[in-house]
Amino acid sequence: MNFELIPPIGIGSLQIGMSREAANSALESLRDMGELAAADRAGQHIFRPSGLMISIGCMRERLESVELGRPSTSSDVVLFRGIDVFGLPAREVVSRMAEITAIEPDDDDPASFVARDLLLSFWRPFEADDDPEDEQGYYFSSVLLARPGYYDGPSPG
Repeated sequence: MNFELIPPIGIGSLQIGMSREAANSALESLRDMGELAAADRAGQHIFRPSGLMISIGCMRERLESVELGRPSTSSDVVLFRGIDVFGLPAREVVSRMAEITAIEPDDDDPASFVARDLLLSFWRPFEADDDPEDEQGYYFSSVLLARPGYYDGPSPG
């Protein structure tokens, strides 16, 4: 199955700003009922048979973020405007994203990147751009799509 990142709207039936109840139902609809994962947590995250993790983050009873974790097989593909965010090397994802928008290393984790204008962030535990055998650093491990304002930090009080 293909999952298309459409910031700031969402990913498929998971629409940023929807109620927590609707988000829980949408998350459940993405499960493969034939292969339920023991690690699934209702209202938090599911794992598809491919290994793709889909996690939701709610605040004030509204969906504010959706995070997808890299699948272990290619039966699920996560795309942003034709860019396979988990199937391509991280370096290539960043290069192709830079053709679309500003993308920069995360202030706290330079192996990861944030495209603030698109409300997308790409994470990997460490940088290993030259070794495809080291999948955890060569590819991104997760991508997060967030609500507008998510990266602005706390509002001044």
